[in-house]
Amino acid sequence: MNIYVGNLDEKVTEQELHTAFAAFGKVDTARLITDRFTGKPRGFGFVEMPNATEANAAIQGMNGRPLQGRPLTVNEARPKTEGGPRRDSRGGGGGGRW
Repeated sequence: MNIYVGNLDEKVTEQELHTAFAAFGKVDTARLITDRFTGKPRGFGFVEMPNATEANAAIQGMNGRPLQGRPLTVNEARPKTEGGPRRDSRGGGGGGRW
């Protein structure tokens, strides 16, 4: 099961994330998401746990629990949707003249 972990402090490491969730069972991967341009942490990550029972226990046990002083937001990750609304760098619906 893929687990979303949000509200992460920028100092949290992938190893710390792995260790925190390993208390509930086997962790396949723990990864932090970084900005592709700056390389800085974006404040969230994903933990992959193969056993659904252990993953659900981790979600229940870690949601709201502080890690490096910040309460985590933890839930089952939803698949990324395709074809959603696109950001327009001009700030909105077209047609207008600048």
